[in-house]
Amino acid sequence: MPDNYSSLNEHPNDQPIEQTLVYYLLSDAAGQLNQNYLNSVMVQFPTIHFQVKNWPFIQYHHQLESALTEANAQHANILGSFVDPAFDQYATQFCSEHQLHYVSVMQPLITHIEKQTGIKALQQPGNKAPLDNHYYHRVECLEFAVENDDGQNPDRFDEADILLLGISRTGKTPLSIYLAFQGYKVANLPLLPESKLPDAIYEIDKQKIVGLTTEADVLNRYRKERLRAFGLKDTGRYNNDDRIAKELSYADAIYQKLDCPVINVAERSIEETATLISLLLDLKRPEF
Repeated sequence: MPDNYSSLNEHPNDQPIEQTLVYYLLSDAAGQLNQNYLNSVMVQFPTIHFQVKNWPFIQYHHQLESALTEANAQHANILGSFVDPAFDQYATQFCSEHQLHYVSVMQPLITHIEKQTGIKALQQPGNKAPLDNHYYHRVECLEFAVENDDGQNPDRFDEADILLLGISRTGKTPLSIYLAFQGYKVANLPLLPESKLPDAIYEIDKQKIVGLTTEADVLNRYRKERLRAFGLKDTGRYNNDDRIAKELSYADAIYQKLDCPVINVAERSIEETATLISLLLDLKRPEF
């Protein structure tokens, strides 16, 4: 197991750190459920510093005992996502005896479903979903997103479930990939004042189109970071305030002309934006 802690959140606006909380994430599988669960909570406390240590793939009692003993020495809080109920029970008892806060992420829901249906859980850590029609549909959607990224193949816009429009650095590509994982075919088109929109955009179902916008200062910051990442100076037109204002105004005019819903993605996560798109377009998950 790694010896070093990893700091998993940053503190926006240079706010002072008020407290430090230590969390141990224990799992008999990869432990991604613990990570996602804690990440969702951490963002609600931007002034708290979280120190997090992962203990995935716990397969034996002595591994669990070592993890819990170390957590106790650190006075840590513990998240456990155990498929094996014996591990969960041991962790619950250990934490109770040592006055440690323990959250069982998976077992309460497993127990509830077993009681509600009378069907016992498989109790197989890391058990994967079968390669069924849902899986192959997601692969197809991912291929579609890649092939129709950044305005490629506008003649295929009519095949998309969603068409994302936006100026540079509004998150079109990562959002397209995320939505593809959800089972939607997504194309995206960059908006540039100097470029003519493809005729196909006026021919497809307008209910598929979503416009992405942002705040000028947020966009400027993202663009500067991108330039620096490529080792370029951040004094060009790409992140010029007047240029950014022109691009945003141009995009707003296009959205009004198309009469499409618009989402401000400034300081908004990809997951949140994707959820809003799903609600705005009243998207339904594919059925097989």
